[in-house]
Amino acid sequence: MFARDHIEYQPADLPDRMDYSAEKSLNEAKTFYDRMKRRHTVRDYSDAPVSRDVIEECIRTAGTAPSGANHQPWHFVAISDPAFKKRVREAAEEEERRFYEGGAGDEWLKALEPIGTNDHKPHLEEAPWLIVVFAQRWGHFDDGTRFKNYYVPESTGIACGFLLAALHHAGLVTLTHTPNPMRFLNKMLGRPESEKPIMIVAVGHAAQDAKVPAVAKMKKPLDEILTVAD
Repeated sequence: MFARDHIEYQPADLPDRMDYSAEKSLNEAKTFYDRMKRRHTVRDYSDAPVSRDVIEECIRTAGTAPSGANHQPWHFVAISDPAFKKRVREAAEEEERRFYEGGAGDEWLKALEPIGTNDHKPHLEEAPWLIVVFAQRWGHFDDGTRFKNYYVPESTGIACGFLLAALHHAGLVTLTHTPNPMRFLNKMLGRPESEKPIMIVAVGHAAQDAKVPAVAKMKKPLDEILTVAD
């Protein structure tokens, strides 16, 4: 955390040590991969409710992510109110229409064709929860004095990864939605100018007839994403 008062470095013993054997480390890595490869981006949601407690615990997990200078430059807004979700959807679809009507460019639209997306975003209303992620570009002390945050996109991106993993671990499905620009969210959600909305995460349970793009299961093999220097 950052504070106006000078805080000196004080080393502390590592509180949560996990000294696994090589075999257990490999087993744990494989188990986590087996779980995470079952994560899917889902656009079809059931009306099954999700408790606020679950959402809060998953966001609590996101808040444990590492960040530049430990400034933790993020804020999450969780929305379950149907009227609020409707407003988010309407504003997001307005941005998306501009995107699909020429703002994106032909190459980008062609890349999206196998995903089957368009400017129609019913999941933003149908999912029981929306989590809006804001990146805090700078912060303020109690007296209004401004201070800088560091590695904000990287830090917030890591926190988003933690969030998605936590939601999946809780048995929920998600969709990451990134209309651009999303400044309408600042005014709608009462967030300050210092924060930039970077993602809307739709969260819930998959509908019984939920579909996913076949291409989404086509992941690059390990030898295409890994280079080892040993």
